[in-house]
Amino acid sequence: MCLILTICAALAFSGVYFYQKKNSAVSKNVFATMLMFWAASLMWSMDGVASVLEGEGFFDLSVEDSILGAIIVASGMLVFAVLSFIQKRKTA
Repeated sequence: MCLILTICAALAFSGVYFYQKKNSAVSKNVFATMLMFWAASLMWSMDGVASVLEGEGFFDLSVEDSILGAIIVASGMLVFAVLSFIQKRKTA
C-alpha cells in the first residue's frame, strides 16, 4: 500500500508541476516534493521486487503498510509546507 499511496502522491505533484510549467510559474517546492515522492515510489518498487524474489507478493495490502503509506504521504506534505514557508519568508 505504501507504493500505491506514494505513486498517487507523485502523480498528483507531477500534475501540479506540469500545470505550473505550462503556465510558466514553476515552483521549486513542488518540483522538490515531486522528486521526493518519485524517489520513494522507486524505493517501494525495489522493496516489492525483493519481496517477489523471496516468494512473497509484490503489494502488501495490510493495515500496517497502509498506515506507513499514510505517514509517508503526510511527511512529504509536511516537507512541502516547510519548503513553502521558507520560500515565503525569503520573498517577504
